[in-house]
Amino acid sequence: MAWHAGLRLDYAQEGGRSVARFAHQGPLRILQSLYPEGDGVCHNVLVHPPGGLVAGDTLEVQVTAAGGSHGLVTTPGASRFYRSEGAEALQDVRIHLQPGARLEWLPLEALYYSGCNAHNRLRMRLEPGAELLGWDLAALGLPQAQQPFVRGSVLQHLELQGAWLERGRIAAEDQRLLDGPLGLAGHRCLGTLFFVAGSEIPRQRRDDLLESARALLEAHPLVASAGATSPGPRVVVVRVLAPLVEPALQLLKQVRHAWRPLLWNLPGVDPRGWAI
Repeated sequence: MAWHAGLRLDYAQEGGRSVARFAHQGPLRILQSLYPEGDGVCHNVLVHPPGGLVAGDTLEVQVTAAGGSHGLVTTPGASRFYRSEGAEALQDVRIHLQPGARLEWLPLEALYYSGCNAHNRLRMRLEPGAELLGWDLAALGLPQAQQPFVRGSVLQHLELQGAWLERGRIAAEDQRLLDGPLGLAGHRCLGTLFFVAGSEIPRQRRDDLLESARALLEAHPLVASAGATSPGPRVVVVRVLAPLVEPALQLLKQVRHAWRPLLWNLPGVDPRGWAI
């Protein structure tokens, strides 16, 4: 039996405090709002109690943020797309930020088990003056458990409406993509960190973000499979390939730590749950 779960999460600023309200359908919800940085940033943990998706399952998440609010969304652990016979398993996230809103979208990695039929979609709509810092991490198979990604398909979709679209399918039988030097070159983790805005990012600000990211990449063991670029005037992206999740996640965390002070004059701290 397929599961369908949905969550609507709305951020607003009330009395100088960013607050979150939500409504859910099925096994998908957020935990209590936390304020480890003070009232200005509302931290929330998105929880899916079943722990993963199989054939026909759908998770729908809608996030909105009003002007002046700053939300941060993460997860307590990896999302899992299990082996699926037949129907697609879909995670569909839609984000809409009003002018002057900020959001950090920081779910932990998505694990794609061998045999999965997965579709992971993130669509963002940002009004002028809105800003979002987020990432996407995809791990193919469980190499440390000797469960390689040898069957199945993953469709990934990252979109900033009107400005940026990345959409691609990774099929287990496509060895040229998985192992070729112009593909994943044998790596099984793909990480993308992005800063996107509803208005054109000033050139100097983009250059500062790229310069700080590239300095970190050059000092990291994954330097040969990582890079930073600005594919458009509203987007700055850091990409990394790694054999496992942990080094890729560590690198993206370092870049986020460097970017937060540059972007918003906020310290580069992790959400409290990541230390557990």
